[in-house]
Amino acid sequence: MFYLSKILSAITQPMFWLAIWWFTALVIISKWRRAAHTMLWSGLFVLFLLGFEAFPNMLQRPLENRFSVPQPQDISKYAGFIVLGGATGHPHSFLEHGQVPLGSAAERMTIPVGWMRSNIHFELVFSGGEGRMITTGTTEATLAGAFYKEQGLDMQRVRLEDGSRNTRENAQKVAALLGDSCQKNWLLVTSASHMPRSMEEFNAVGCYVTPYPVDFQTSSTTAWTEYSLASSLMRWQVALHEWLGLAVYAFTR
Repeated sequence: MFYLSKILSAITQPMFWLAIWWFTALVIISKWRRAAHTMLWSGLFVLFLLGFEAFPNMLQRPLENRFSVPQPQDISKYAGFIVLGGATGHPHSFLEHGQVPLGSAAERMTIPVGWMRSNIHFELVFSGGEGRMITTGTTEATLAGAFYKEQGLDMQRVRLEDGSRNTRENAQKVAALLGDSCQKNWLLVTSASHMPRSMEEFNAVGCYVTPYPVDFQTSSTTAWTEYSLASSLMRWQVALHEWLGLAVYAFTR
């Protein structure tokens, strides 16, 4: 499943398919010049269209809106947080500079901190190993531990799971780490678009979790004037990865 998830990461990138499309055009250009030119220009037009953020937001919005954020007055009744990795940057900068790099999903790491300070009975379970094909020797859990120490959390209330490489393994290894404690009521923290797949996996292993989605990328509407090729391509990848991941995980469960 881990290697399949890495393949999904590649094929859900629009530029991957455009590169294949353009490569094919270049291969046939000497024999079918007109068809190749049509392919090259059509690929360029598709690339232009991909920059409109309204398109990928249409795919991502249903994922993000599936679960709502718990009401503040209800938070204290839970046992604590299960936080999924995916918010830290490459560990090389941490090893060289001693600072934990946070990515665009930083809310996964930061939002639980305030609640941990105001609810002294809370525990925090962080789940994240190395999801890279070529490992670096430094897990996300290592970075998370350093981050939570920097934030002044009581590390006796923090547990780190450092063996998982994807969402399915997050659920399986957290369930094994918590044992019977997985039957307590936990708040599951991950990006809003990633929450549907995460909830299904944690429910499958019998953990009692309530979604606490963070890192929202969409609103109720997106103006057609919102255009950014770099940002939009990333949104396309996230949306396609999550929808395809939901289908694959359901098929292989």
